[in-house]
Amino acid sequence: MEKTPRYREIWSISYPIILALVAQNVINVTDTAFLGRLGEVELGASAIAGLFYISLFMLGYGFATGTQILVARRFGEKRKSEIGTIVDHGFYFLFALAIFLFFVIRLLSPAFMERFIASEAIRHASLEFLRYRIWGIFFAFINVLIRAFYIGITDTKYLTMNAVLMAVVNVILGYALIFGNFGMPKMGIAGAGLASVIAEASAALFFLILTFRKKYISTYNIFRFPKPDLGIIRKTLSISIYIMAQFFISLGGWFVFFIIIEKMGERSLAISNIIRSAYMVMMLPVWALGSTASSLVSQAIGAGKHDFVIPIITKVCKLSVSIVAFVVLISLGFPKQIISIYTNDASLIQHTIPSLYVIMGALLLFSLMQVMFSGVSGTANTNVAMGIEIATITIYLFFTWLIAVRLTQPIEIVWCAEYIYFMSLGTLSFFYLRFGNWRKKVI
Repeated sequence: MEKTPRYREIWSISYPIILALVAQNVINVTDTAFLGRLGEVELGASAIAGLFYISLFMLGYGFATGTQILVARRFGEKRKSEIGTIVDHGFYFLFALAIFLFFVIRLLSPAFMERFIASEAIRHASLEFLRYRIWGIFFAFINVLIRAFYIGITDTKYLTMNAVLMAVVNVILGYALIFGNFGMPKMGIAGAGLASVIAEASAALFFLILTFRKKYISTYNIFRFPKPDLGIIRKTLSISIYIMAQFFISLGGWFVFFIIIEKMGERSLAISNIIRSAYMVMMLPVWALGSTASSLVSQAIGAGKHDFVIPIITKVCKLSVSIVAFVVLISLGFPKQIISIYTNDASLIQHTIPSLYVIMGALLLFSLMQVMFSGVSGTANTNVAMGIEIATITIYLFFTWLIAVRLTQPIEIVWCAEYIYFMSLGTLSFFYLRFGNWRKKVI
């Protein structure tokens, strides 16, 4: 890396990730849209069960993100032959973690749901969804690890194809299994879980076949699967463990957020699941640009170009805000049309519109603050990133509880907690990048 990347170069890395995330989130959108046609119970249950699953899945995603940072650092140092060994040991660790989480979800989710979910109907539907969804953890971990490899070496063009395949399989099977079309059994919410598992398995197979090509095997020594070396796993964990904790706390915080909302009633929960789905789609450009920022920062430090870090983050921030502002401006003109993707209930649509407007403003904050936070992770000071996340989530959940439980405000006011979250996240990230001692981190 001889100079800071131009906007065009940043975009060329980011847009395949954006397309990949769009395709992946077709799963979330279609599941929510299909289940919205079944009823508010199924709509709310998919939010609770889905977030419970994703909170645990994020432990693996966090490990993969640490792997991505390490791969990007070795790529910047031009030590490409070491990258495959890092990825192979990632497979060893994530396979063991997948087995552990499978049994955690299988054995503990009934007692957990009974303890925290007030509605018996939502509790039953959540467990029915998880009974099938847990099998996807194995394939999901393969996907996130190989994805981390490609983003780490900034070769992102295949991510879109992988995600499109997963989305197409999920849409077809979701439509078939949820409603009993194409001669398939009518499984309802369980069908959504099973369709997602098969879609993830298809994507994992695609990634494995693609990556077995000679140029990756020879250049990066990937898929050699040497004798396990605990030292390599410890090296990756020294970065990843804080990201794993950070992601678990972050998604776990959102799970608690929905548990709080569930106490407000099935209507508020249904509204929030629609908002969650729409929100996540609109967040996609920022997540992609955040991944790009993290990799570029790590590569710059690996190449000894510490002075490039702040200019890189600044450029990515400007690009992120511009894209999200455009998305928000377009979306503001079609609130009913956006919500009607998820439900045909006129009353539910009308009650969801105020919350949709609330998250539009939050998205503009998110577009700036999340990129700065990704820059902190890219420096490999992941313990600092975790500390920032813990402080932010604590403030966020306290505000949510205060507004929803103590002050019993309507759901759109509760969603204002997002502003508190992003302001806290961005402010702490800015001060660390400006004054922190991140330049001396060696990995």
